[in-house]
Amino acid sequence: MSETRVLVVDDSRMMRTLITSALEEIRNITVVGEADGADEAREKIAQLHPDVLTLDVEMPGMSGIAFLEEIMTTRPLPVIMFSTRTTEGTGDTAEAKRLGAIGCFPKPVGPPDMMKKVIEDVAKCIKTEREAELTKAAAAKDDGPVPPIDWNGRPLLIGCDSSGLDALKGFLTRLPDNCPPTLVALQNMDMGAIYALLGELSGKVKPALEIASDGTTLAQGKIYFSPGADKHVVLDTWPGGHCRLMERDPVGGVRPSASLLFASAAKAAGEEAVGVVFGTGGEDGERAASVLGEARSHAFNATDDGYRLKRGEAVQAVSASQLAIEVMRACGK
Repeated sequence: MSETRVLVVDDSRMMRTLITSALEEIRNITVVGEADGADEAREKIAQLHPDVLTLDVEMPGMSGIAFLEEIMTTRPLPVIMFSTRTTEGTGDTAEAKRLGAIGCFPKPVGPPDMMKKVIEDVAKCIKTEREAELTKAAAAKDDGPVPPIDWNGRPLLIGCDSSGLDALKGFLTRLPDNCPPTLVALQNMDMGAIYALLGELSGKVKPALEIASDGTTLAQGKIYFSPGADKHVVLDTWPGGHCRLMERDPVGGVRPSASLLFASAAKAAGEEAVGVVFGTGGEDGERAASVLGEARSHAFNATDDGYRLKRGEAVQAVSASQLAIEVMRACGK
């Protein structure tokens, strides 16, 4: 994987040093510069052309949220937000994601284990975004739709967080109109963001798109999306299964949970299921791929260099440009 160049923006010199030192310990990530606010950041972006920006929410002068909006309007760039308040469910997080931030994280302060976990999650988010960019580049060479399949009866389950949306959209645009019944858990995405996603996909995706409801019968040629972040989505039985909505606390900080969805598919379909995790996924995404792979179903999840297919003890590398082809192959006779 090629080097990812990061610009760190924070009004605290100590925090800039902490974030920079931590990120530079991660392979293939290089911090190319630092800025103490929006004015200096504009200059550094023009000079250094970073691949990713980390941005503090609570900066003096122009706030991080206001600067994020400016960036997305004038010169779109992958941005990760840091704040004492950017935890799931806060207004800062919702607004940052609405504006286009690829990730929102608490500042890496506190006990060493907590700091390490935050930086590891940030590193995964950065690498996933970089992978999405490489996917787009590869798609320029191999972006054709996948031919119609002779469906083998397996359902397709997808888990996706905000950092994986670009990869998810590219994947869905390649699916044939007779794709397997597909149920998508969009982690922590509210209905406004989901409707915006469906609007963006309209006319670009061959299968029918639908918001799932409790009891929805899953049918071939349709892609069903979780209805907001208030409930989990699961598969009740297979074949002839339905989407079920569950009122339950978030799992690993996310709702709907990919791991709950994949576990329900493993229980309902056994070996006869296919799952894909887009984005960093966090602990929930890792559990999702693990539970489905251990059930000897096909489980695809993102890696630094593409994707990994796990089925039982068997593991196979899959390039980003080949993901749609391999997933449809797993769903075809």
